[in-house]
Amino acid sequence: MDQILNALKALGEPTRMRVMALCAQGDLTVSELVHILGQSQPRVSRHLKLLCEAGLLQRLREGSWVFHRLAAEPDHMPFVKKLVDLIPQDDEILLRDRERLQEVKRERAEKASQYFSRNAMRWAEIRALHVDDGEVEKALLKLVKPKGNEDFLDIGTGTGQILQVFGNHIHQGWGIDLSSDMLSIARANLEANGNHNCAVRQGDMYQVPFSAESFDLITIHQVLHYADEPVRAVAEAARVLRQGGKLAIVDFAPHEEETLRVDHQHRRLGFSEKELADICRECGLEIKEVQHLPGDPLTVTLWVAVKL
Repeated sequence: MDQILNALKALGEPTRMRVMALCAQGDLTVSELVHILGQSQPRVSRHLKLLCEAGLLQRLREGSWVFHRLAAEPDHMPFVKKLVDLIPQDDEILLRDRERLQEVKRERAEKASQYFSRNAMRWAEIRALHVDDGEVEKALLKLVKPKGNEDFLDIGTGTGQILQVFGNHIHQGWGIDLSSDMLSIARANLEANGNHNCAVRQGDMYQVPFSAESFDLITIHQVLHYADEPVRAVAEAARVLRQGGKLAIVDFAPHEEETLRVDHQHRRLGFSEKELADICRECGLEIKEVQHLPGDPLTVTLWVAVKL
């Protein structure tokens, strides 16, 4: 009873209601909320503190950044979502907030797009600075255990490297990526490698251009740390995954390498086992296997989840 009353009291203020409506659209930093709300940083921080104390929001600290999102604990999620559903989406102030939120998201996307275009030819070299790709690829194949008859999708395929790794172990494969520069390289690599059962097309991880339950196996390889909304990206992967199918996520464990955010447009500085487990559970997936590949300074983690 006390928990519900505290949550209702916290939400019973216009700015905090606006914050909840915004955080329902994805993870946001204090500075982004300050820009959208047009209020001072101390005032916004105070509202966020009250919402977190009431169990409506959770804080995720990554280096010098702190993200805020709707509470994702199983006991809180249904209640929090019901409260968010009560917020009038056609309110004039909330509509303006969403417009500013879209501006923030466009700016993020433009920065990421510019980065990918500048570094398309150097992409493999840049990734090699952070992790031994060959070791990761061998571990990924061993964990997933493809049988040779799967329809396969690689989300955020980049240069098409994962398609090449899986090409001889699947029935057919697709890769999607937003960057036309990356796709040009991927097509050339697949042709040179003789992966004629694989193809690529332009597509958004948030709007995968395939119908529901189209694939037996999906990979999201070193992509999720760029995602504005990792939950939404995983949910979209789950949508096109067949029941009993596998989703393999490869990304960094939590770290403090701020240079990856500043120089390479990483939105997130890694993911913990618990956070990925919570995300997958929310999307109708269950993590079956986890493997860590320690590095210096970065550790790569592999998660394999099954659609329930």
